[in-house]
Amino acid sequence: MNRSWLAVTVAATVTIGILAPTPTAAQAERVTPALSQAIPNIPGKSLVAVIVDYPPGSASPSHVHAKSAFTYGYVVSGAIESRVDDEPRRVLRAGESFYEAPGARHPVSRNASKTQPARLLAVFVVDSDDTALTTPVR
Repeated sequence: MNRSWLAVTVAATVTIGILAPTPTAAQAERVTPALSQAIPNIPGKSLVAVIVDYPPGSASPSHVHAKSAFTYGYVVSGAIESRVDDEPRRVLRAGESFYEAPGARHPVSRNASKTQPARLLAVFVVDSDDTALTTPVR
């Protein structure tokens, strides 16, 4: 097994917080931690940011975030197809953003292109003791 495949597998497993079927390298999004900081004037809350890189045609599994998490997503590059709760699906392009209220379901989050990569910045305001930010929904 080469190192890049191992890194994708470990990152995907750690991100969702449980052991799940391992996606193929072409299907897996890559999640990179960018920031984790306690918010000094809001005791018990932290700001956590991750970069999600979607190869062409890849998607995240249907998921929910920590129950305390207010989530803000910003498309850095490419185009992301997204659906939150029962809202209609929409395609967001570089420079556009969305949010998820605490307890929201995120059944669709994928690269809208089969040929170009996409990158998303996800920022969470979350209880500091919430360690699993993302949990798959089956």
